[in-house]
Amino acid sequence: MDWIVMNYHHQAELLGRMILACFLGYLIGYERKNRDKSAGMRTHAIVSLGAALIMIVSKYGFMDIPDYDASRVAAQIVSGIGFLGAGVIFVKNNTVSGLTTAAGIWATAGVGMAVGAGAYFVGASAGIMIVLTQVILHKTTFLTAEPVRGYLKMVVAEENEEVLDELQQQFCENKIKQIRMKVNKEKSGTKLEFELVYPAKYDKNVLITQWSKDSRVHTIVG
Repeated sequence: MDWIVMNYHHQAELLGRMILACFLGYLIGYERKNRDKSAGMRTHAIVSLGAALIMIVSKYGFMDIPDYDASRVAAQIVSGIGFLGAGVIFVKNNTVSGLTTAAGIWATAGVGMAVGAGAYFVGASAGIMIVLTQVILHKTTFLTAEPVRGYLKMVVAEENEEVLDELQQQFCENKIKQIRMKVNKEKSGTKLEFELVYPAKYDKNVLITQWSKDSRVHTIVG
């Protein structure tokens, strides 16, 4: 009877670990949801819960086997969680998005592993640190602002090729780095394509709006 009671308390503690891990994952996902990211509360909660469950199974599920290695199953979480991270990373027009969310999913798995292993303070602290890091660094842009790579495509009237010179002058004035340029003659006009690196905190929509009002520009996409 004593063994049954002890086992019940042990199982209840393990269940508490999974609940705590799930809650911490939910908090991390809530912050991502508020940023309109692809992986939100459910994804992060399940990742953390699943990592805690696998950690518990790895640590306690093979105790009846002599000389078992408790780290073998748990070690696969670190590499296995990568497929989820890869699923939220997108590359479009040489611009990478989703890296922060992917790193958050990977770190959330670590939170679940810590709680599943019984390191409550470490797991809870790491979860709170992840949320605070996301929130604080998002609001203090002067600490995290980075140059942004992007494309600018426009079609101008064929007789107004001086637009190219004006554009390049504007790039120079605004410290926009020109990586690559392509010019094509078409029936509708001259097609200009630029691969650019915008300086930190530069709003490229201002550039696009300005040129969209120019009568020489037929279309512009950036």
